[in-house]
Amino acid sequence: MGVIFRQNARLNPPRGTHKTMKLLIFGFVGLLLLPFASLAQNADAIDGRLKKIRDSQSIGIAYRADAAPFSFEENKQITGYSIDLCRRVVAAIERQLGVSELKIRWVPVNSQTRFEAIAKGQADLECGSSTVTLGRMKTVDFSSFTFIDGTGLIVKASLAANALSDLGGKKIGVISGTSNERALNGALKERVINATVYPVKSREEGLEQVESGAIDAFASDRVLLIALLGKSKNPAGLALLGDALSFEPYAIGLPRGDWQMRLAVNSALAQLYRGGAVREIFGRWFGAIGRPGPVMEAAFLFGALPE
Repeated sequence: MGVIFRQNARLNPPRGTHKTMKLLIFGFVGLLLLPFASLAQNADAIDGRLKKIRDSQSIGIAYRADAAPFSFEENKQITGYSIDLCRRVVAAIERQLGVSELKIRWVPVNSQTRFEAIAKGQADLECGSSTVTLGRMKTVDFSSFTFIDGTGLIVKASLAANALSDLGGKKIGVISGTSNERALNGALKERVINATVYPVKSREEGLEQVESGAIDAFASDRVLLIALLGKSKNPAGLALLGDALSFEPYAIGLPRGDWQMRLAVNSALAQLYRGGAVREIFGRWFGAIGRPGPVMEAAFLFGALPE
């Protein structure tokens, strides 16, 4: 792709990997206490979204058109890593509910409306590139982790910058209201770097602003930045810095407080993770970048809960 990577910008775990591994362990250990039972065998007890799904024979999936390679549109088809996972989840829910086929209702969302669609019942799953945060858990629940990433930065290759510390006095773009914005502001404050945070509406706008020189850098999830650079007219003129400014665990967004729905989705993901199918899906979308790193392998390991 001709992209310049500064200071090892591969999808390797950043500093603090062992601490992150501990967080993953504690985050999943509570789930190990949940009993896994066949929902099809307890059809009369089904409630909440699963009852709605069974009765309507349909399921709503909120998707992003601008979150490649996780969720995007290509040749009028909705596709991506998260979309592949959610299609497998839907197939597993069909088996759990004992229904022959569920019609998928595709619900387009963006970074501002994705969780509202779940909370208001417009969609049952949010399949994009959403980071799990405690604040977001006030609105929605989340599945087991599906991907691990971190906030990164792109700059013009001609800019003498190798890390965030080199961006003092510069203008850094970031999408408002995202976990990337919080990570960027936190890193600037912690490292006492005087830079201007400039709000943008989309990743495409952030790329355009960097290329035009309106801003000096753009912050977003590192994998999304790599995909974004592929859209650049001059990818060799841009550089992805090696800094990982945050820990960004992705998951499927779910209705808050609906334990049956969460159990059904996590059961489906556990089957994928135990059988190794998730690595085939991972390879399809990220094979050019490399194998799952230790943190990703840990996410798959602790998501492979036993029946």
